[in-house]
Amino acid sequence: MGRGRTETETEADDYGYNLFPERQAGKQQQKKSVLTESLFTFHHKCQVMLKVAMDTSPYAKLLIDAMKGSGCAIYKDRHFSCEECDGTVSGGFDAETSQIVICQNNIHQQPHMNRVVSHELIHAFDHCRAHVDWFQNVKHLACSEIRAANLSGDCTFQNELSRFNFGLKQHQQKCVRERALRSILAVRKVSQEAAEKAVDEVFDSCFNDHEPFGRIPHDKKDAKYAQRDFQNRDRYYSNL
Repeated sequence: MGRGRTETETEADDYGYNLFPERQAGKQQQKKSVLTESLFTFHHKCQVMLKVAMDTSPYAKLLIDAMKGSGCAIYKDRHFSCEECDGTVSGGFDAETSQIVICQNNIHQQPHMNRVVSHELIHAFDHCRAHVDWFQNVKHLACSEIRAANLSGDCTFQNELSRFNFGLKQHQQKCVRERALRSILAVRKVSQEAAEKAVDEVFDSCFNDHEPFGRIPHDKKDAKYAQRDFQNRDRYYSNL
């Protein structure tokens, strides 16, 4: 052992790692493997929770049925993608690929997954049934964000309570407006004033557009009733 060696170098000599360079590479590879394993765990958990949401959430099940009835059948492997995202978002709808992005690093509970899936499916439903200009017409985006906040369960009393929002007067409208505005500002480089103007101009018509639910599903029980009514309506029209 020569003079001037660092403690780390000395330790390496003591254990002979300097004789086996791939042992050093092995340590680095082990660190990478831990990260890869962590990401795989996130991805696997996301896939499992996504399937549960699609199979059990009455919000998601109704929307999937409605899209199929509109000629836009949804397939888990084609139309959903679990990915790493910025820490500020939970999901998104990519209109160019007609794909829903689920942020696997930001969703850790099944109720959160259910809401995100339902929210993004409403965007997908709007994309299917209407000629939405997502990129050039901020009012189109505002309308879909209003509908998604209103119909996905984002603004249920229970969820607002968990956010410490206790207002009762026009609670739904206030929550929907705020969440729609926040979503627009997150995904578009527009001013607060422009976003507010877009939301204000379309709010009444889009807030009152409850398709395909036929009502505002204020909770899971409401959503189940809406799903049942939708299925009955679908059977009625198929028998005409």
